Amino acid sequence: MTERVYSAVVFDMDGVIFDSERATFNCWVELAAKYGIPDIEIPYRDCIGVNAARTREICLAYYGSDFPYEKYQAETSRMFHEKYDGGRLPLKPGVVELLSFLKEGGKKVALASSTKRERVMQLLSDADLLKFFDAVVCGDMVTHSKPHPEIFLKACQELGVESPDAYAIEDSYNGIRAAASGKLRALMVPDMLPATDEMHELAEDVLPSLVEVKEYLK
Repeated sequence: MTERVYSAVVFDMDGVIFDSERATFNCWVELAAKYGIPDIEIPYRDCIGVNAARTREICLAYYGSDFPYEKYQAETSRMFHEKYDGGRLPLKPGVVELLSFLKEGGKKVALASSTKRERVMQLLSDADLLKFFDAVVCGDMVTHSKPHPEIFLKACQELGVESPDAYAIEDSYNGIRAAASGKLRALMVPDMLPATDEMHELAEDVLPSLVEVKEYLK
């Protein structure tokens, strides 16, 4: 077996650490049914892996400038909090085992999430995962949304590593594009989006779960 030489691993959060993409999608679907919003799955798919500002742009572009985005976003946010706050948001299989393996092996670990920092810190704290991360970089700490590489480059900078010495674990197309653009070694773990030919080309590998990622990184 080939030994993999690397210094750090940078994780996306939604859809990688937490099963939150599916949880959020379910809230969007519930809201769409309530208000008769058509084809909600189409803009939602395009919003996976981007920050709040870009999500708003995508929704307005799809439904029109008079779409009451702020009202609907606030309602879906309340719905999500009611369902999943307090440590109730499910973890993806193998996440604790992978994070433990990396820390025990002396690897540096960062988070690069498009979600706002306050929300990220709360979720990590509720799940008792903060102890695993040496750096946490969030969507409101950078200027550009994925697929721009800024968030991954900032995470590497905070860890004190060069980007080619770091793996990036992502589930979204924009996340893989951002990691590859920043010269990190991208691993795709598909969640709600299947791996496309582009993803296979950009990623070092595509793996079915974090369980396999742990074996891959050994």
